[in-house]
Amino acid sequence: MSFPFQRDHRIISAWLLVGVIMVFVQILLGGITRLTGSGLSITRWEIVTGTLPPMNAAEWEESFELYQQTPQYQKINEGMTMSEFKFIFFWEYIHRLWARLMGFVFVIPFLFFLVRKSLTKTLLKRLGIVVLLAGLAAIFGWVMVASGLTDRPWVNAYKLAIHLGLGVSLFIYLFFTWLSHRGYKRYHGDVRWRSPVGLMLILVSVQFILGGLLSGMKAALIYPTWPLMHGEYFPEVLLDASNWNLDNILLYDQSGFMAALVQFLHRNLAYILLLFSISFGIRWHRSVSPQWQWVSMVLVGIIVVQAALGILTLLHSIGSIPVIWGVLHQGFGIILLTFMVYLNQTVKSKANII
Repeated sequence: MSFPFQRDHRIISAWLLVGVIMVFVQILLGGITRLTGSGLSITRWEIVTGTLPPMNAAEWEESFELYQQTPQYQKINEGMTMSEFKFIFFWEYIHRLWARLMGFVFVIPFLFFLVRKSLTKTLLKRLGIVVLLAGLAAIFGWVMVASGLTDRPWVNAYKLAIHLGLGVSLFIYLFFTWLSHRGYKRYHGDVRWRSPVGLMLILVSVQFILGGLLSGMKAALIYPTWPLMHGEYFPEVLLDASNWNLDNILLYDQSGFMAALVQFLHRNLAYILLLFSISFGIRWHRSVSPQWQWVSMVLVGIIVVQAALGILTLLHSIGSIPVIWGVLHQGFGIILLTFMVYLNQTVKSKANII
């Protein structure tokens, strides 16, 4: 490899890392937008003209009037002042502006490296998948917002979970595109670790989906107690067989059934993951060489912190979900899921690496 391409390799690595960080920040901004109730404040999706916020009093009035026509304003925020509207507008605007900025950061360096022929076929293929995931996340973002602009005052929880899942998939795939480009050490020891690591990855993935649904349904507001759910381990609504029907699943906001079910599953899967990770960590630490023992400490540490953040978020969800705890819980959830994908990849054979 000639010197210019060695230099390009380092620059490309830095470019990919910047993208990874920006996607992570975008997901956290999405969490803040959701927790502050800001996601429906901008009622139009204008990719180009929407880059600038309202620039004068007349434009602010126009934007506010459009928001006043939404179910969220009419059913939840009626009587909101202009300053209160500007607050929620700010977070949704930053969320969308950051997405546009990510597009700039991707496209301009990409064209530069493409002209210089510095991108390998493998990297080009991976970047194509990155673009696909980014496009799907953006499309579902608008589908999600549109679900709250018709006859309901909030976005659909199922569509929110899909949007979040696509965003996290984009982050993880881009992270491993960067990691594969710069190179990383892979575990070539005992293959017996593949099954428990794979199972834990599946459980963490399911837990993340449940977390997205829980957030979209604002289920923490219904049962902000721990360790029991309003004094019960099994909520009474789940023990009533008549509640187990399709209407309660699809029309989750018309009854408390799905909120109770999702929170019950999320709590108990967290307990399972906590015990599983501690057991796995002890066995891993005792069996592997010293250079790999850090894995068990990091894994157990992340899960313990994540469980504590989940409990703190729950206990502080009186009337509203606390933004700081909710965002930290989401952020550590992404870190946990990414670490599990990393661990799963390291214990695989080299041929199966992303």
